[in-house]
Amino acid sequence: MDINHAYQLIVDKLSLWAKEFIKLLPNIALAAIILVFGFFLAKSIRNGLKRLMGRVIKNETLDNLFSSLIYIFLIGIVIFIALSVLQLDKAVTSLLAGAGILGLALAFAFQDIAANFISGIFLSVRRPLHVGDIVKIKDYMGKVEEINLRDTVIRTYQGQMVIIPNKDVFQSPIENYTLLGKRRIDLKIGISYGEDLERVRDITIEAVKDIPGLTTDDEVTMFYTEFGDSSINYVIRLWISIAEQVNFLEVQSQAIILIKKAYDENSIMIPFPIRTLDFGIKGGVGLNEVIESRPQPKTISKLNME
Repeated sequence: MDINHAYQLIVDKLSLWAKEFIKLLPNIALAAIILVFGFFLAKSIRNGLKRLMGRVIKNETLDNLFSSLIYIFLIGIVIFIALSVLQLDKAVTSLLAGAGILGLALAFAFQDIAANFISGIFLSVRRPLHVGDIVKIKDYMGKVEEINLRDTVIRTYQGQMVIIPNKDVFQSPIENYTLLGKRRIDLKIGISYGEDLERVRDITIEAVKDIPGLTTDDEVTMFYTEFGDSSINYVIRLWISIAEQVNFLEVQSQAIILIKKAYDENSIMIPFPIRTLDFGIKGGVGLNEVIESRPQPKTISKLNME
C-alpha cells in the first residue's frame, strides 16, 4: 500500500472525527450542565427526603437506606438523560437491557436475602418491637439487642445471643411483654377437698396483694378451675408493672412463699397426689378383699399329718 495514500486516509478519518466532535461540542456542554445540575439536585432531594423520613420513620439506618436508593435512582436518570443528549441512544438501550437482566438474575440468586431485607424494612416502618423490649419469637425469649435490616438479635435469659432472620420475625407471632408496660403471673395451685373454698380465697388474696412490684390498677383475682384427682384446683392472677424476666420470677417466687406461709398458719392443706389402686376386674375391690377371697394353701404340717 502506498504510504501517502495510507497517510491521507488517516488524516481524512481524523478530520471527520474532529468535525463530528466540533458538532457535538454544544451537546457535550449541555450534557455537562445536566450532569452538574442533576448531581446537585439529586443530592438536595436526598437530604430533604432524609430529613422528612427521619420525622416519620425515626430509624437512622432505614433513613440512610431510602435516601441512598433514591439518590442512586436520580443519578441514574441524570446519566441516561446526558447520554441521550450525546446521541448515545444505543448505549442507553444496552445499559437498560443489561440492568434488567442483571436485576432478574440477582433476584433469583438472592431471594432469601431480599426477603429478609424487605421484612426488615417493614419491621422498621411498623415497629412491633424496639431495642430493649422483652419479646418471645418462636421458641426464643429475651431482650432485643439489635434490629438490623437483615436480622434481629435477641439476648436470651440463658445468656445466648440469638440471631433471627427478619423474614422469620415478620412472619411469626411476636409476644411483646414490654408493649403494655405490665405482665400477668398465673399461679396454679390445688387445695384439699375438705377446705372452705371462700375462706381459702380470702386468705390467698390477702397473702399476696401487697407484694412489691404489683400494679395498682389491676386487682389480684382468683378463680377455681376444676375438680382434680386429689384437690380442687384454682388459678391466682397477679399483674406486675415490670416486664423483666428477673422481676417476674422474683414476684412469682415471693407469691409462692407467702401463700405457703399463710396456708401453714391457717391449717390449709395442699394435698399430695393420691392414687387409688383397684384390684378387681369389675372395679371397686380393695387389696384386702382380694387376699381374703383367694383360697389359702395347705401348710406343710397338715400335709404330713394326712
